[in-house]
Amino acid sequence: MNERKMDLSEQMRLPKEVNRILYVKNLPTKITAEQLYEIFGKYGAIRQIRKGIAGDTKGSAFIVYEDIFDAKNAMDHLKGMQVAGKYLAVRYFDKDRLLKRIEIRKAKQEIENLKKKLS
Repeated sequence: MNERKMDLSEQMRLPKEVNRILYVKNLPTKITAEQLYEIFGKYGAIRQIRKGIAGDTKGSAFIVYEDIFDAKNAMDHLKGMQVAGKYLAVRYFDKDRLLKRIEIRKAKQEIENLKKKLS
């Protein structure tokens, strides 16, 4: 018989929301990129970390893993972890949710512009 071993990715089906990018909120604002690599790197190879620097994005970051299973492992272990007295809010990046937020922000801005024109 010609049986072959299935690798882990073939054995395990992941939910559709699982991806290589984690969105982390409630980070201490003074956390460094090196500290983020130290915390998140324990779960696999990281391709990129993007820390929020603007006023409304401070305390958040995108963590991009090389492998989807490493991202899932990090999510499973770090969700709710306490860092410098703050509990991390970790979820998978959702492109559709981001686009919806951008559309809402644009619509609100258009409404504000119309209000200014009419007053």
